[in-house]
Amino acid sequence: MSRNIYQSLNSFLNRLERFIFFGHRGQPPLELALVGMPSVGLNAPNKSDRFSLKNLLGDGILWAVPKHRRTIEKRLNRKFGLPGYNWKPLVAKTNLRSCNQCGHDHELGVLCPHCYKKVEQETRLMQEKIEQKLGLEPIEHEVVVLYQGEQLEKNENGSNDRKVRVVEMEKPRPVWFSKNLMQKTTAQPADTKEVKPSNLG
Repeated sequence: MSRNIYQSLNSFLNRLERFIFFGHRGQPPLELALVGMPSVGLNAPNKSDRFSLKNLLGDGILWAVPKHRRTIEKRLNRKFGLPGYNWKPLVAKTNLRSCNQCGHDHELGVLCPHCYKKVEQETRLMQEKIEQKLGLEPIEHEVVVLYQGEQLEKNENGSNDRKVRVVEMEKPRPVWFSKNLMQKTTAQPADTKEVKPSNLG
């Protein structure tokens, strides 16, 4: 019973407060205007102007749109880049050379891709043959690859007792694959760091 009385009294006070301060028009009465201040009711905007799209948009503060147009210099830099830093258009290369072996063009200071592709294929065949013959276990001795018609070189004393693992390739050696590339260097390590001049005579 007391709860119902409390709720009804609270609702009555809320309605009375809204009526006193805002009236039935939704605005505060003119009697509550401060002295010397413009009245709210006299200078209040119309309902049509209060929610107009023009007042809502304003000067674009609430919208993520650019306020200034990019200059032509910035637009060209974004499109083409800067010549000294990041030049986006294609530039003709002048450091191209022709391979002496196959005739294909390649950049200066870079191996010929066409010739190197043949080396990759031959190396892959050799690796597959070594894996097939010796397996994947660690190899303690030197591995020698012999092509068709080749024999193992003998030692200086004429014997053939070298501790090597021989892998035979069932095809002749390619013309471009020199046998000297598979031999160890015969030059002994130098004890001195002095560099002697050459071509003096």
